[in-house]
Amino acid sequence: MTWVKICGMTNLEDALIAVDAGADAVGFVFYEKSPRCVTVETAREIVEKLPESVEKVGVFVGETVENARDAFHRAGLTAAQVYSNSLTEWEAWYESGEIKLLWAIPGDALRQEFLISPCTSRGKLITAVLVDSGSGVRPGGTGRSFDWEGAKVGIRTLGSMVPVVMAGGLTPQNVSGAIKALEPWGVDVVSGVEARPGKKDPEKVRAFVRAVREMDPKAV
Repeated sequence: MTWVKICGMTNLEDALIAVDAGADAVGFVFYEKSPRCVTVETAREIVEKLPESVEKVGVFVGETVENARDAFHRAGLTAAQVYSNSLTEWEAWYESGEIKLLWAIPGDALRQEFLISPCTSRGKLITAVLVDSGSGVRPGGTGRSFDWEGAKVGIRTLGSMVPVVMAGGLTPQNVSGAIKALEPWGVDVVSGVEARPGKKDPEKVRAFVRAVREMDPKAV
């Protein structure tokens, strides 16, 4: 089945709605410039009330490994989604077996073949590559899609070597088309299921997960 992450959690109600809808993971943003930023204490209070089977992902932008590790343990997280140009120290943490590591990269850059090689070479050092539509100014949560057609070859090449999670501008209306076009291992949504920044729309959350599940191969 396609892995589904609902990101940008700021309150328990939204997190429980995502879990009830069938999401595999929820995300907590620790980037101060994001309207969805939460404190470690808030994340911990939410995490403590979630099922063990659900992945709890911390989103770290330009953060040091030391600070991220502290937040990771205090909040009770299970994975780190990292926006960073250098992964050396993060990979060392991953190799300890303590975390699952998602490396976020801009989707539009996949039109440049030179980026594909370093991504795939890290296949054994990370859990997945998350392809987003952000930039250095706004790493994620833009609500905009990247160039799916232009990145198609790059994403499928990556997907043959390391799990690829697609993000950026996904909604209940377009996620099935994205899955059909790019065949990702997983999908990640934030603004596409919100009533406003930081507050989820329950019907949109359920519709998003339902749309993904309808694209999954049916068990025989």
